[in-house]
Amino acid sequence: MTKEPDLLNVAILGAGPISQAAHFEACQKARNARLYAICDLAPDLLESAAAMHRPEKVFRDVDAMLADRDVHAVLIGVADQFHVPLSLKALAAGKHVLVEKPIGVSVEESVELCNAVHASGLVLQIGHNRRFDPGVLFAHRFVAEELGRMQSYKGWYYDSTSRYVMTGNLQPLTQVSQLAKRPQGDPKSDRRRYFMLAHGSHLLDTARFLAGEIIAVRARHNESFGAHCWFMDLTFASGALGHADLNVPIRGDYEEGFQIAGEFGSVHARLPLTWYQKSGNVECFSIRDAMYRRPLGADAFTYKLQIESFADVILHGKPQIGANVYDGLASVQAMVAVARSVERAETVALTTVAGGL
Repeated sequence: MTKEPDLLNVAILGAGPISQAAHFEACQKARNARLYAICDLAPDLLESAAAMHRPEKVFRDVDAMLADRDVHAVLIGVADQFHVPLSLKALAAGKHVLVEKPIGVSVEESVELCNAVHASGLVLQIGHNRRFDPGVLFAHRFVAEELGRMQSYKGWYYDSTSRYVMTGNLQPLTQVSQLAKRPQGDPKSDRRRYFMLAHGSHLLDTARFLAGEIIAVRARHNESFGAHCWFMDLTFASGALGHADLNVPIRGDYEEGFQIAGEFGSVHARLPLTWYQKSGNVECFSIRDAMYRRPLGADAFTYKLQIESFADVILHGKPQIGANVYDGLASVQAMVAVARSVERAETVALTTVAGGL
């Protein structure tokens, strides 16, 4: 792996499953970043992670890690309920932040984080790694440069009953600890809320990334045989018609994708399970040359690519492709609007919502 001369020193906060499966390796493989430190309260997780990944420093105390002047940025890979408090703490210490999705669990705390980022002048990016799928990026460029006016957007996310068999074979063995810090209660016990935060956040961010601002939603929800389904009509600021559906878990293969119709072309995409590290199958058709185009996307380790893009913003002032704090707030507003729409059986504007799911 070839490293660039200027490297971003990243401290990974949280040595749990997502860091073990993705972030430790992604940081080590990134061309412009290095795994400088690991921090976790659980001594067994910290010891294991340090032995395998050999960071320069390890910390059990967050404040001690944030006091280290050589830490340039903090990657936060912990439970959703801790995202905002730890992001605020990192920003207050002058550190850039890459935080796992969703940005938060309520509108109010997400607004608080927006205000803190704005005041700090620091970079905050949210771990919506699908934005860095080469196929999704190709579609994004096509929409911006060749599609013309968008007429419609349809997106879907089907998590499979076989998903954890697949990820169990693809991911490294991960360790859990009885000493790890956990949120009060069990956030996964409310499956409707958990599925929307875990999967709906990806679905809605992809829709916004490709089709622009969502200003209102009308949603329906069905729970049957242990599965949840949402159908969401999306109102885009551009005037394009939108629809998104989320099925968790579906009796079949994992599938994620989108279809876009526009003035001068169209897009069709099917995205594989992220852990295969294979680019989405994306085809863009343009009436200008009557040709379909489909990228190969040889490098589709999206967890690595998002760190590289994050580091480029900080080190070289490049435009931020990853989801920023305002994108994160908009996703939380959209998820809350979906919940309120289901409760009220009416269209809900994102600007009117408050609270959490």
